[in-house]
Amino acid sequence: MYYCVCGCCGALRPRYKRLVDNIFPEDPEDGLVKANMEKLTFYALSAPEKLDRIGAYLSERLSRDVARHRYGYVCIAMEALDQLLMACHCQTINLFVESFLTMVRKLLEADKPNLQILGTNSFVKFANIEEDTPSYHRSYDFFVSRFSEMCHSSYEDPDIRTKIRMAGIRGLQGVVRKTVNDELQANIWDPQHMDKIVPSLLFNLQQEEGIERSPSPETEKEKESPVELTERCFRELLGRAAYGNIKNAVKPVLMHLDNHSLWESKTFAVRCFKIVMYSIQSQHSHLVIQQLLGHLDANSKNSARVRAGIVEVISEAAVIEASGSIGPTVLEVFNTLLKQLRLSVDYELTGSYDSFANMGSKVIKVHEERQLQEAVIKTVGSFAYTLPPYQRSEVMLFIIGKIPVPVSVSGFRVEGSRMIQVMLLKSLLQVTGFQSTNILTALPTSFLDPLLSFTLMEDAEIRLLVLDILIGIIDRHDNRHKFSPVRLGHISVLKLKVDKCSRQDNLFMKKHSQRLYRHIYLACKEESSVQRHFESLYTLLALICVELANEEVVVDLIRLALALQDLALTEEALPVYTRCAIHALSAVYLNLICQLTTVPTFCQHVHEVIESRKKLVPFLLPEDVLVEILSQFLQTYVLEVLFVQTKIAEILGGSGYNTERLATAYIPQITDEDRLSKRKSIGDTVSLQLEMESRNSPEKEQRSTAEQITFETLKQAVVDSVNVEELERERRRQVVERFQTAPFEEIAAHCGARASLLQSKLNQIFEITIRPPPSPSGSVGNGHGPSRSIPVYEMKFPDLCVY
Repeated sequence: MYYCVCGCCGALRPRYKRLVDNIFPEDPEDGLVKANMEKLTFYALSAPEKLDRIGAYLSERLSRDVARHRYGYVCIAMEALDQLLMACHCQTINLFVESFLTMVRKLLEADKPNLQILGTNSFVKFANIEEDTPSYHRSYDFFVSRFSEMCHSSYEDPDIRTKIRMAGIRGLQGVVRKTVNDELQANIWDPQHMDKIVPSLLFNLQQEEGIERSPSPETEKEKESPVELTERCFRELLGRAAYGNIKNAVKPVLMHLDNHSLWESKTFAVRCFKIVMYSIQSQHSHLVIQQLLGHLDANSKNSARVRAGIVEVISEAAVIEASGSIGPTVLEVFNTLLKQLRLSVDYELTGSYDSFANMGSKVIKVHEERQLQEAVIKTVGSFAYTLPPYQRSEVMLFIIGKIPVPVSVSGFRVEGSRMIQVMLLKSLLQVTGFQSTNILTALPTSFLDPLLSFTLMEDAEIRLLVLDILIGIIDRHDNRHKFSPVRLGHISVLKLKVDKCSRQDNLFMKKHSQRLYRHIYLACKEESSVQRHFESLYTLLALICVELANEEVVVDLIRLALALQDLALTEEALPVYTRCAIHALSAVYLNLICQLTTVPTFCQHVHEVIESRKKLVPFLLPEDVLVEILSQFLQTYVLEVLFVQTKIAEILGGSGYNTERLATAYIPQITDEDRLSKRKSIGDTVSLQLEMESRNSPEKEQRSTAEQITFETLKQAVVDSVNVEELERERRRQVVERFQTAPFEEIAAHCGARASLLQSKLNQIFEITIRPPPSPSGSVGNGHGPSRSIPVYEMKFPDLCVY
């Protein structure tokens, strides 16, 4: 009787259990019983309140089968769960999902790779299901950790290791898809999750080489390599990132590159951030740039190779960021880059990353610092390329304000200042590569004044950089390359693009032309100039003539070219090569101007002089500038091979040009900024001569004194002026030092004394000015002495004088 009761208990079991048991065949190799599976699915849809019990029972059977190593039944149970998930979307599915996730967790915890892959595949199917009801208590922390661990699998068999890693990547992709758009789920963008997901993806992104898969037949999707799958998953993750999540998504990338020393090789780092920049929403690109800049600041004392790698990544990211804006803090971007440039120069000079070198400091490699500096300059250009013209003008002003002025202190500081000047001017040159429609905005006074001051420095490299910067800004039609190499000939072969000067161009030249001419004139006198300098000077002059010249400007340019010829004739102290080069510059420039003016007689005169030079003194032409002795030339061939100012003025006067202005020799005006150059110009000599003339009142004595000035007199005067300049510089240094080091009371007393002196002088002036002229009646007193001073407001004027 007892056994009969036990035998009858099977029929008393709940229906859902019997339906679940019926889907399992006697032999697991036969697979899922499809007819019984359809019955179970129909029952679950008809009685959705039983769905959670079905899931719990399937979970129980699966746990028992895993423990007994009956893996065939495990696969059948997971297949049944997948079909139930796909078919049922009722409100009570949440409890069933909990049972499902419990079974997936059980499989992922197993030691068998096949079970891990099976559980992952089921989870991925579940991740693609859109649930109709929200879940408030579901957690995916375990799955993030487990899938990340699978991504780093080190299984011995390469084929199985690859499958496990790919399963982990797909699992992470499923977690992201399931949680990223559901505000009720755990925030997948939290650092605790991103610090696991992103490094796992980057680890597999590095494994492009060395992974060989078995040639067994697989589906097209399974043929995808781990690297390709990882990149697709990484792009999907970044593409879903909102504004507030960019930082949490990018920071693990930076940390991974730091921890694995991947900045130095640059290749992988650049690849990672190309994926980042192309994947995120375009309006969030500037956030990535800002994070990279902040990371660069944080690594300021790291090795030059690491910083160069970060800068290279920033440069590539800036090129991709093509929307034309780097966010609201454009100048901060350039400020960070320029700060790194200055730090690199300091490190190169001091040999240490610390303020004071010590035994524990790292060794500075000069060539690595130079590579970093070049990378920073390139990055400045990459950023500037993405900016509109008006923002480039602001950046140019910002950079020119960072360039230190020349200092006269210790040699170490002078070299540091010179290097920073060179680096910042190179950075500025990268920014100038744009075509501005308004030259007034491209070259404002606040930018042009400090820039031109550097043309007077003795450093040849700095002068050349300044000339290239001016050329880059003025050239708005890409004509600069057509003037190199410098050759005589007809300008038709150059195919120049010439437009009529605008009103802004005329205003610019009216305001700044004389300063430009003066600096060009003085730049030609520099003894350290080489062929490259004169080529740049010619290009600059040619561009002024092509881009900015009106009739008045053409006249001034002709005067300047003739003044350069006179300079080469009279300045015997200049090197012979410099004098030859100046003659050649004057000749080739007048050849250009005469063809642009299209005055036949002017062209004829210029061509006659050029032909005479070809026969007699070919070294005074650009094709054959040689170092020769000029004494014979100065005595014999003056009239034949020189351009005659009076003749040119007469020729152009017939064509409507200002003959009075043409006949006036050009002499540059000397200002205080010329003190940047230790050598004095001919203008100093002229002003000195005028000063000596003013000391003698009779006109004849003035002329005789001027005529008696010799070379020795001028030389002595220049030496004296240099001494005066040095004394003035020393006095200024003492004043600055006093205000920096003296106590406040002493400074206040000094300023108070000067104020008192000024007030006393003003009182004397006021006392003199309030004394009136003779009274309106014409009387000047009664002869007994001077009359009392009467203020103007007390004087009595006739009625006719008052209205």
